[in-house]
Amino acid sequence: MEGILGKKSMWQWLKKKDIHESKNRKKQKNLSNVDLNVTYTIKAIDTEDVSMRDFLFTLGCYEGEAVTVISKLADNYIISVKDARYSIDSDLAKVVVL
Repeated sequence: MEGILGKKSMWQWLKKKDIHESKNRKKQKNLSNVDLNVTYTIKAIDTEDVSMRDFLFTLGCYEGEAVTVISKLADNYIISVKDARYSIDSDLAKVVVL
């Protein structure tokens, strides 16, 4: 591939690809940027942190499950999952993709 595009062109192509992927990631709707009291379906948990993923799983936050943001106070979100309410911080809210 380097022979066809050259080093500079290959670098520019990779840079454009990274920019495109980061823009798509920003457009993803997550728990930190949704309307209150609207039920959404979880599409994915976007984190590589296993402990964070496991913790969200114990709350019932996994793909296909319905979730509602009840309120937001500072960096804390009150969510409703499976007829239970939980308080999560903004780091957890950002990884739940809707």
